[in-house]
Amino acid sequence: MSIADRPTTIAELRTAGWRSRSVKDELRANLLVRLATGGDVLPGIIGFDDTVIPAIENAILAGHDIVFLGERGQAKTRMARLLVGLLDEWLPVVAGGELNDDPFAPVSPAARAIVEREGEATPIDWLHRDRRYAEKLATPDITIADLIGEVDPIKVAEGRYLSDELTLHYGLIPRANRGIVAINELPDLAERIQVGLLNVLEERDVQIRGFTVRLPLDLYVVASANPEDYTSRGRIITPLKDRLGSQVRTHYPRSLDHELSIVAQEKHRFADVAAPVGEEGGPTVPPVVVPPFFEELVAEITHLARRSPEISQRSGVSVRVSIANMEVLEAAALKRAVRLGESVAAPRVSDLGAIIASTVGKVELESVGDEAPEERIVERVITKALYATFNRRVTLDDLDPIVDAFEDGFIIETGERTPSREYVTWLREVPGLDDAVARLGTFDVTDGAQEPAVVASAVEFLLEGLHLARRLNKERVPGGTVYHR
Repeated sequence: MSIADRPTTIAELRTAGWRSRSVKDELRANLLVRLATGGDVLPGIIGFDDTVIPAIENAILAGHDIVFLGERGQAKTRMARLLVGLLDEWLPVVAGGELNDDPFAPVSPAARAIVEREGEATPIDWLHRDRRYAEKLATPDITIADLIGEVDPIKVAEGRYLSDELTLHYGLIPRANRGIVAINELPDLAERIQVGLLNVLEERDVQIRGFTVRLPLDLYVVASANPEDYTSRGRIITPLKDRLGSQVRTHYPRSLDHELSIVAQEKHRFADVAAPVGEEGGPTVPPVVVPPFFEELVAEITHLARRSPEISQRSGVSVRVSIANMEVLEAAALKRAVRLGESVAAPRVSDLGAIIASTVGKVELESVGDEAPEERIVERVITKALYATFNRRVTLDDLDPIVDAFEDGFIIETGERTPSREYVTWLREVPGLDDAVARLGTFDVTDGAQEPAVVASAVEFLLEGLHLARRLNKERVPGGTVYHR
């Protein structure tokens, strides 16, 4: 139905055959259509296809409100927002009503007065589904006035009685009528506010300033909570917990591929690749290429952090750690490429120190002391992740020719200021190094086909892996690292 063809009055709406249905009926019907046509229920959500999404589908089909239970960074809020896509695109409401009023069953006093006065000629507005979602982060200072409403002193001053519903200024939840309301971190809501929320959802009334106000709202409620808060602190009142029909447990990505897919989807992108830097005639911004083994390393760092006994697993290690680390590594690679005047940038092992800054602020330690500062713990996780990735990607025996070259006295000094072309030179000077780089699967190493920046990334990865495997020694020198036997 085009905008021009939409009914504009209750009479036209009735003639068009439109019928009222609850939000839960609406979500259920549209979900069934989505399932029948094979469409994505929650587009952009990765890694939940066999775990979380089926539970959400069951909850919607059963007409249950949902509480998402999971650590930070597990897409709880994103999934709540995506549920809006299961609503009808447009919804008729009484023009001038305060609570998205159903033209056939208005709730707010203002809308009821309009319908009573205008009858079948009552004007209709059309509300897009994006405007039928309300979200609130629960904090201890939230009041009933914020969520439900409060007496408007101006209306009282105009001569209305306190018991008159027309004196109310409605809060977030009533204004989300006929839509979805999401409350993040529900346990942080004060218990007395939870009681008020329960009354609105279950009893359909609420007491404001000692007066009972009927609010027959039509809502779909989605809440989120951290498992520790939800199950240990006991800060959700039992009746409200019972009112939320389905508890859906979320989780972090269970595979490196899922982690990397989320990183690729969420990382920040700039529109300046190959664009001039600064004034006209300045250098261009080179593209950043991240080899597959380096992407795997970034994901492995996060996965190992989620299993580290030195890092608090109660707080969780969010996918945002992987996203931020990838962004910082790309930034370090770009900075080096611009300084050295190279046409392509690629992160190297020598850049890994940069991700300490993007990691320590996103994890919480079990204990902090002089013996184990945050930076040292993160460095240990990075080292373990690099060695694990090296062992998956490389067969150590295949690198014997490289080790033999170092036995004969070969020495390599790497560092962020070492040009990529020098790494390409080493491919010809160190027996077996070119084959080892090719086996990493980054590109076909043939004359004229090597991308120097990616070669540099691969060479540093192999040398550091050999050091961790105790086949090479290394020494830190100002501005770089020296590998030798």
